Amino acid sequence: MRIVHRVEPDQPPSPRSGRDPDHAHGNGMVASGLRHAYGPLTVLDLDTFTIAPGDRHAVIGPNGAGKSTLLGVLAGTIRAQTGQLTYNGHTVTRHGAEWRARAGIGRTFQHPTLWPDLTCLDCVRIGGWHHRRNPDRTPMEVLHLVGLADHAHQRAGSLSHGHRRMLDLAVAIAGQPRILLLDEPAAGLTDTETGHLIDTIHRMPSWIAVVLVEHHMDVVAAVADWITVLHQGRRHTDGPADTVRADPGVAALYLGTGGGHAAHP
Repeated sequence: MRIVHRVEPDQPPSPRSGRDPDHAHGNGMVASGLRHAYGPLTVLDLDTFTIAPGDRHAVIGPNGAGKSTLLGVLAGTIRAQTGQLTYNGHTVTRHGAEWRARAGIGRTFQHPTLWPDLTCLDCVRIGGWHHRRNPDRTPMEVLHLVGLADHAHQRAGSLSHGHRRMLDLAVAIAGQPRILLLDEPAAGLTDTETGHLIDTIHRMPSWIAVVLVEHHMDVVAAVADWITVLHQGRRHTDGPADTVRADPGVAALYLGTGGGHAAHP
């Protein structure tokens, strides 16, 4: 089965609304009834999760809430024990990570996974190998997008931590994802590097839906227009970013307050 991307590059995303589950069924991703456990420990028990085209969607919650497991299930690196996943209207539950990556579901990891002996330029070329005949951007253009053009011929293994994170992002972008899953992209970054990460996400094409798991609340506030809060593997709440961040219940859960103050991550 071949997935046909029906989101045109010059088509701006529509704002999040109550109709988004229907929109996601057509052109995005819908997960329903996902459950994953390690032995007796259930780490994910999610009724539904939708990604609409153009989303800027943050997933937050305490440590152990199931956030990274959710990304793994969406990307195909973890197979949920129950549930169904549709992408662009097709059921893709049984397809693995490699197939999903070719179909347009890209991701980064908590720890960058790069080829240390290759140059940054060659790493990006490998990331975009499946689209080499019809790339959205040349490898140099991708490096410029993430601020690494001056490091094009530097070995990936010699980069600083912040630059390795940005190269990991560049490799994922080179794969021309329609959905990009970012697992704690700001972890270990300096304030300057964090600002650059935020700018890079803002410069991404609007037809790329970005879903990020992030503990750095300044990044969530700057990037996300929709937030899902997980707790003990379940969806605690979700909604427009400003509404969720101001929810005293989220403050009590995530920030450890007494629940009487608004959350201002």
